[in-house]
Amino acid sequence: MRIFYTDGSAVPNPGKGGFAVIEDGQPVALGSEEGQSTNIRMEGKAIIAALELAAGEPCEIHTDSEFWINVLTKWAPGWEAKGWRKKGGDIKNLDIVQQAYPLYKQSQAQLIWVRGHAGIESNELADQWANKARLGARVDA
Repeated sequence: MRIFYTDGSAVPNPGKGGFAVIEDGQPVALGSEEGQSTNIRMEGKAIIAALELAAGEPCEIHTDSEFWINVLTKWAPGWEAKGWRKKGGDIKNLDIVQQAYPLYKQSQAQLIWVRGHAGIESNELADQWANKARLGARVDA
């Protein structure tokens, strides 16, 4: 089974953003977004990249974003059923939610929360590479 660690970064927040996916101690996906971004957007982009890399096969995606775990496992089903609306206003980052949720539904991914900046080696690497991606680093093809 593939095991991914994901992270996103924006400095300042909002600011220039980047994301990373780590597998076997190496970056397998790095990216960013044009213009201003946020940590939340970049975390979501990292999970999307991991889901795409898994290509429907069983995997674990370790993330320090409780927000995105909640989006994909708890909130998006209701938002989708209500025509992508929620009580109390607009859904923030709806473009990323609508990209991530179908990938998650079609996946065999297990989302696993890890505490950020707690010395978990692959999570720390994901953080470091997300910052490098923010500055333009990419995985060599």
